[in-house]
Amino acid sequence: MSFSDSYTGMTRLKLRLGLALAAMAFASAAPAAMYDAPAEGSDVIGKVQHVRTKESDTFVALARQYDVGYRELRLANPDVDPWLPGDTDLIIPTAYVLPDVKRTGIVINIPEMRLFYFPPKGSENAGKVFTFPIGIGRQGWGTPLGETRISQRIPNPTWTPPASIKKEHAEKGDPLPDVVEAGPNNPLGQYALRLALPSYLIHGTNKPAGIGMKVSHGCIRLFPADIEKLFSMAEVGMPVNIVSQPYKIGWDEDHLVMEAHPPDADGDAPVKSFTPWVQELIGATEDRPNTPVDWNVAEQVARQTDGIPEPIGGGAATQRAASAEPAAREAQTADEAGDADPFRQG
Repeated sequence: MSFSDSYTGMTRLKLRLGLALAAMAFASAAPAAMYDAPAEGSDVIGKVQHVRTKESDTFVALARQYDVGYRELRLANPDVDPWLPGDTDLIIPTAYVLPDVKRTGIVINIPEMRLFYFPPKGSENAGKVFTFPIGIGRQGWGTPLGETRISQRIPNPTWTPPASIKKEHAEKGDPLPDVVEAGPNNPLGQYALRLALPSYLIHGTNKPAGIGMKVSHGCIRLFPADIEKLFSMAEVGMPVNIVSQPYKIGWDEDHLVMEAHPPDADGDAPVKSFTPWVQELIGATEDRPNTPVDWNVAEQVARQTDGIPEPIGGGAATQRAASAEPAAREAQTADEAGDADPFRQG
């Protein structure tokens, strides 16, 4: 039996048991968006769930119920009709590899369409991690990457549409007023956090069906309940780091896991010299160079991009999988030769 077969088999058995318990625990209530921070050296929070859908369910309704994005459900359940799922077993992808950045303040991963909040030491929620699905900028209105901060907290915000958005709406026969007052028709929802990036906000929405989609003009949208929670914890000056990490690789205790999302070329990071997921994997094992890695499984996860963390190495295995060197060399050779690379960013 190969390392991949034995390790994956044991992990999936544990996963099935966890899923059964999770399905019972969450049958009547949505999970909280708060998790215990992983132990030192670990990078995974949450657990994948399975639920049984009914005839009246839709992905839009289920996304809000379980605090996940619409696209997250689509990627995790590609063979299920999002509008008429019927009576079926549905995966709720509520397990996450944390982004590979400093764990402080707010971190937003654009390809994942997800926000992570790391409360400061000494605060009421120290030692916890909060995570929320988001809506982001659509084509031509990409949400920018980079480090910034919260510059203003705005309860019951009014919205002054910029000239470009007023023109867009007017051309569609849907003219906007100069100012949209606070209330149920305000697209900013009930709370907004202004960023130190000109014209960008983290805010609520009066159209929660758009969470988990590229629908905004560059701002970050959250479900009403999520922005209310984040707003209550956010402070002026809090750091905000907007990153692009479609391939997240980290540790779940001594197991190496990988989570992949579709790379987004609109406003994404520059092209890397190696295939991005290979480079990320090599970086993740720098401190544990003798980690056995199943490169075939890793490639499958990278191609599948279903947003679900999967084991790709580590653990108690004694058999080394294919080493990083030939895989990296092969990727570099293809890169230098100009071959088409489905994993390129940009």
